[in-house]
Amino acid sequence: MSRYTGPSWKLSRRLGISLSGTGKELEKRPYAPGQHGPNQRKKLTEYGMQLQEKQKLRHTYGVNERQFRNLFDKAGNMQGKHGENFMILLETRLDNVVYRLGLARTRRGARQLVNHGHVMVDGKRVDIPSFSVKPGQEISLREKSQNLDVVNESMEVNNFVPEYLTFDADNKVGTFVRLPERSELSAEINEALIVEFYSR
Repeated sequence: MSRYTGPSWKLSRRLGISLSGTGKELEKRPYAPGQHGPNQRKKLTEYGMQLQEKQKLRHTYGVNERQFRNLFDKAGNMQGKHGENFMILLETRLDNVVYRLGLARTRRGARQLVNHGHVMVDGKRVDIPSFSVKPGQEISLREKSQNLDVVNESMEVNNFVPEYLTFDADNKVGTFVRLPERSELSAEINEALIVEFYSR
């Protein structure tokens, strides 16, 4: 299955979660899209709830199904809780770290920055969005990319950097200090349902 490239606001309303992180999608119309959206009272089955939770997480990070499943299997081989490990692995993706540092307004924008070769890890250019960032690694922009308008606009809007990251706004350099804890990740996701979905 290829990556979803359709309207993100419609998808956000369908899943009941803000995929952009701004919450604007659900402000005016906090119900499913379509003619019957406001009046839908369909009760989800257990499978439906598991599938919806999986789709929420997958679309939040903008990962295609194959990458998502591979990362899930990798999390299963780690010590600790399967679901928590999975969410932590998603959080360590380079495109997500660039987004968390505030260098892009959305994860889609962060992925584009990485794809176009603007981002460096420990001084070396990395253009793979799924690159797994390790604790202690430094994320920066190429010298030619320091004054990109999209980056400057994003930094003006974003004023929150998670505790597991440090960011020097003057030099536009961030450090991935440590792996995030579950309490620092999205409370809207019930990862136990995703583990149940793939364990069927």
